[in-house]
Amino acid sequence: MVDENVSGAHGGGAAAGEDPVLGERIRGLRKRRGMTLAQLAESCDLSTGYISQIERNLAYPSIPALVGIARSLGVTVQWFFGGAAPVPQAEQGYVIRHGNRLRIQYDGGIVDELLTPKMSLQVEMIHTRLPPGSESAESYSHAGDAVGIVMAGELEIWVGERHFHLREGDSFSYSAGEPHRYRNPGSRDAVVLWAISPPSF
Repeated sequence: MVDENVSGAHGGGAAAGEDPVLGERIRGLRKRRGMTLAQLAESCDLSTGYISQIERNLAYPSIPALVGIARSLGVTVQWFFGGAAPVPQAEQGYVIRHGNRLRIQYDGGIVDELLTPKMSLQVEMIHTRLPPGSESAESYSHAGDAVGIVMAGELEIWVGERHFHLREGDSFSYSAGEPHRYRNPGSRDAVVLWAISPPSF
């Protein structure tokens, strides 16, 4: 069972007050599924205390942890994207304004923003910002195919046994069913644009 080190670059209580939607969404869905904290923890091989901290917005999850939580609750990570202001009816399902992006923040300061309408279409696009040194330290996998382009900075990515060091303007693709992880080895933020089809993250 994994007891993630949740302090990261933010400190143990960094999540409090910044992104309360994520913890509330996890707790609400867990209760609707009739699962206890212990049952969810066992299902996704995390500690009960770690999930409790996430649900109470005292810690950000790692990316692999949230993938595991989503899988155990029968949804994709996309289900947990939250925030944004009300969208005009005429734009719903068609336009995502810059200030209206749904987002998730992870441990280490990594932020994903959803660029496509939630739960629609056959592709999802995600804008990721990774601070220097941040990473998804453990490999994870999900269904679908992923393609991406490094818009700024540098990105190291591991797909199975393969390792690639990418720089601004480099693009990549892989089967998301292969275990993969990535990190920003550079001295400035890395910005990556991903597309995943079908939406499975």
